[in-house]
Amino acid sequence: MTKKTLMVDMDDVITTGCFFNLLQEFLNKKIDINTIKTYFLQDLVTNDRKKEFWQFLADKNFYDESPLLDDCYWVLEKLNQKYDLYIVTAYLWKNQEIDISGANLQNKYTYLREKLPFIKPEQYVFTTNKELLKFDIRIDDRLDNLKGAKTKILFDAWHNRDFSPLELAHKNIHRVFNWLDIYELLK
Repeated sequence: MTKKTLMVDMDDVITTGCFFNLLQEFLNKKIDINTIKTYFLQDLVTNDRKKEFWQFLADKNFYDESPLLDDCYWVLEKLNQKYDLYIVTAYLWKNQEIDISGANLQNKYTYLREKLPFIKPEQYVFTTNKELLKFDIRIDDRLDNLKGAKTKILFDAWHNRDFSPLELAHKNIHRVFNWLDIYELLK
């Protein structure tokens, strides 16, 4: 019997806060993430400081101090046994030269190898367009990245809270708030 395919996003699903914490450091102010409506946090930087912001980030590893979310490790370990699981994550930055994003690709790869050693590198997919890939089940914090799956799981995040339960139900999308919710859906 063929296993169902499962796509799991990385940022704001497996780990969170890494980019946001650096953004707050750059802006030198505390920001309540629950008041932010944009998906792209870099939109909070004014145009006159964009170049400075990207230079600030150039030598930073977002994942150095980013723990896995609670229960993520053991749930992924179980799901990896039951499903044909892939970590699918973007590494290119919006409106930036590709070369700037190269270090981010390396950092994501290293993070996954160290934090989730039971998931083989062959199970990592680095892409900016997740719609190109076919999966039975998708777990992501971005609604657009759930298209095409039979089972769609939206991981709760600051930028997707405006979608009502009725709207999500109409699109056959399950909202989850943590990895225990995911386990209950997919065990």
